[in-house]
Amino acid sequence: MTASRLVMFATLVSDGLKLTDGALAIDGDRIRFAGNRDDFLLLEDADDFQVHPVPEGAILTPGLIDIHCHGAVGADFAAPEHQAVGQAIDFLHRAGTTTLLASLVTAERSAMVEAAEILAEFAEAGQIAGIHAEGPFLSHDRCGAQDPRYLSDPQPEFVDELMAASRGQLRTMTYAPELAGTEELISQLVAYGVVPSLGHTNASFQATADSLRFAREQLRSAGVDGFTEKPTVTHLFNGMPSLHHREPGPVGACLEMALRDDALLELIADGVHLSPDAIRLVFNLVRARGVILVSDSMAATGLADGQYSLGPQEVVVAQGQARLVKDNSLAGGTSTMLDIVRTVVASGVPLVQAIYAATVNPASLIGLADEVGSLHYGFAADVLVLDPQLNLVETFRKGQLL
Repeated sequence: MTASRLVMFATLVSDGLKLTDGALAIDGDRIRFAGNRDDFLLLEDADDFQVHPVPEGAILTPGLIDIHCHGAVGADFAAPEHQAVGQAIDFLHRAGTTTLLASLVTAERSAMVEAAEILAEFAEAGQIAGIHAEGPFLSHDRCGAQDPRYLSDPQPEFVDELMAASRGQLRTMTYAPELAGTEELISQLVAYGVVPSLGHTNASFQATADSLRFAREQLRSAGVDGFTEKPTVTHLFNGMPSLHHREPGPVGACLEMALRDDALLELIADGVHLSPDAIRLVFNLVRARGVILVSDSMAATGLADGQYSLGPQEVVVAQGQARLVKDNSLAGGTSTMLDIVRTVVASGVPLVQAIYAATVNPASLIGLADEVGSLHYGFAADVLVLDPQLNLVETFRKGQLL
């Protein structure tokens, strides 16, 4: 049971800023005050708020947001069962990811549609913020853990079917720009309010840049209030050719577009998909405003090593690394978003930047920039209490202590 009006005194980290002598007041499911402790104490009704104790040196941040998440604690969002999905979402919320998209993988069309129908129920209930489709319009050469049997060029009729099944809850879709019909796909997605996310691609530098530029123009002209104007890049570096000085390829194009503030780059900054040096390099190049941290977590997250599934693919997890049984390709991650934040900070990125990339940017991407992702008056009371080592102490979601 959580008091309906409470206040915590601690360091606040939000929106790229850090306030050491801070106060955060929660009234019901909303943030009533976030700012300097002395200013809070001047409020006429300050005494009406019950002081909620936190550890010495505690840090308060917004709840983290994950836009690329395939499951946890045994649940695979690509093959969802109601009870298992509910348990996975509850685990992720309690672990500090208070807002998330549930990600599909490439599979038989009927399986993707069925999964979208089930996940839409959780979105409509407010337990997730929508659905991300990773495929099926991806490169065979760079499919990674996506099953190549079900990849294809864009099919407008399938997009219509998936949108209908998701009842408008599809938020992002990963696509490869070199496939025939991708401009039509981008236009179709934007018309539906879905953000195109370039990835799993073998495209050239120019083809990548042209596609991101076209997606940016389409998003700009959409004219929907609160709708993001930037396309994203699905897990930069992974699922695409390496950067080379004679052919910078998609990595080079994506970095340049982010430098121009025309794209947002997903990073699976777990120390497995990317080295600490690569993580720090991207933050130094494009700054936090150009990065969205993601977990790419799969069913093994929160569980021990062993055998798991990722859609139709068999996966073995050893020492926390998930890999396909058939060819040893990386097959998602096993870290939570808070694990990701800790890894980013350990890589040499300031905490304020790591939190920004795990809150403000993804909130804007999914159209929730005025609801979550910041410690602001009137926002949903999604708050993490961390100790000085960034270990999770408590999670509040919509004002409720989980």
